[in-house]
Amino acid sequence: MIRRRFLHLAGGALAATSAASSAMAQGYPRRSVKFMVGFPRGGPNDILGRIMATWLSDLLDQPFEVENRPGRSGNIATEAVVRAPPDGYTILLAGPANAISGSLYSNLPFNFLRDIAPVAGITREALVLVVHPSVPANTVPEFLAYAAANPGKVIMASTGNGSSPHVTGELFKLMAKLPLPVVHYAGGGPALKAMIAGEAQVMFEPMSASIEPVRSGQLRALAVTTTARSAALPDVPVLADFLPGYEASATTGIGVPRGTPDNVVEVLNKAVNAAFSDATMQRKLADTGGDPLPGTPEFFGKILIAETEKWGKVVKQANITAD
Repeated sequence: MIRRRFLHLAGGALAATSAASSAMAQGYPRRSVKFMVGFPRGGPNDILGRIMATWLSDLLDQPFEVENRPGRSGNIATEAVVRAPPDGYTILLAGPANAISGSLYSNLPFNFLRDIAPVAGITREALVLVVHPSVPANTVPEFLAYAAANPGKVIMASTGNGSSPHVTGELFKLMAKLPLPVVHYAGGGPALKAMIAGEAQVMFEPMSASIEPVRSGQLRALAVTTTARSAALPDVPVLADFLPGYEASATTGIGVPRGTPDNVVEVLNKAVNAAFSDATMQRKLADTGGDPLPGTPEFFGKILIAETEKWGKVVKQANITAD
């Protein structure tokens, strides 16, 4: 029944359905699949990975088991997938850290775009430009004016050197021509705690982490980083309204070792895309702060290439180096 439901939800072009049916007829997956997440349990990456792992387990009738391998901005987990057999039984939760690491680290034993094949996007999450309530600014122009008039007084919090919030903030600094001192914290939790305590005055925080402090008044949202407003914070403008051309988002999806058979990739792609038609999954994904990112492996691959090129330029221009 589950497999018939999969073929129904994942339906589309006849050729695509036939490819998925062929792969499943060959028995993929026949056993449990290892789902590698490069960050600790309980964080946003882990939560998203477990939501998708549960969906895939139910839909494909085999366990998709999340294995957390934190360290080096997700690179430990990525290397484990690169070195795994290309058979579909080890998959990767790929995210913004992968697009940044290639430029940040000079000695990686793999090339993400070369060695990981894209499977499917899951979500694209906006980040939110938030300030502490003590900052006398209710709009982006007011903040820019205040920060320019008070050099060194406005501290930008970062979730870690080279993290998505960090490079998102550096892109803001470059485009606004605004020198803001940055303090790196050991992850999103400590950075958010410092912001709420007033130790730092401004931060780019993922929607999933920032929405509750914004709604409770602990932080003030000035803008979202995507090109369109977020349904979660519909009254908050986009940053591009004030800095034309600005865009940043945390794009997450699934990758597999390069050389994984096309029919296996097709099964996984159709299964992930089927989630976007399921009402329960729609709610669960919305709770993570992200918008669904349906599409083909080629579509997700183009996003990964564009994100890698974009953040590579920011890393170079901002002179960011790995710790």
